[in-house]
Amino acid sequence: MQNTIREAKRALRDQVRAAVTRMEPNEKAAASAQARALLAAQPLWRAAQWVLFFAPLPEELDVWPLLAVALSTAKRVALPRYVAKTKTYEACQILDPRLDLQVGHFGVREPHSRRAPLLSTHLDLILVPGVAFDLHGHRLGRGKGYYDQLLKGLSGTTCGVAFDQQIVGEIPIEPHDVRLDCVLTPTRWIQLKP
Repeated sequence: MQNTIREAKRALRDQVRAAVTRMEPNEKAAASAQARALLAAQPLWRAAQWVLFFAPLPEELDVWPLLAVALSTAKRVALPRYVAKTKTYEACQILDPRLDLQVGHFGVREPHSRRAPLLSTHLDLILVPGVAFDLHGHRLGRGKGYYDQLLKGLSGTTCGVAFDQQIVGEIPIEPHDVRLDCVLTPTRWIQLKP
């Protein structure tokens, strides 16, 4: 059964990645801008004091410009940092992206090693990347389970961030998979949990 689920996840990853790869760079940029505007219009975003961002990879929807907006409006911002020793992620506050970031283990921007992990695990809004999402709050990640582990250690509203091409009918799930509260795409804000 586990192997069947993993094979289904692998096939779905390939299918969704192919759809995103077919998007032109200008199409991705326009879709990302549209999604950022939609997120900024949400009461949840406006009320959030603590926001966990992620540094998007080239194939992911780009929420990064909102990080500067958040900081300029006195929101507190955190990013995940990979801890190689434990093979886990931890959330760390960012005060100045120019000074507080470095290229991390997987070639992704993350908090510099001098930034301490957050003492509180409660965040108001947690932006979550992924390969695919469904309308039941399920997320398909890259296959290592790192983000699910991170999410289990945090509390707050979790929001999947995706292009419309990354929304699928159903994602096969395993016991360790964490269900999200909402999903943001360029055309929709989908509230999944009350």
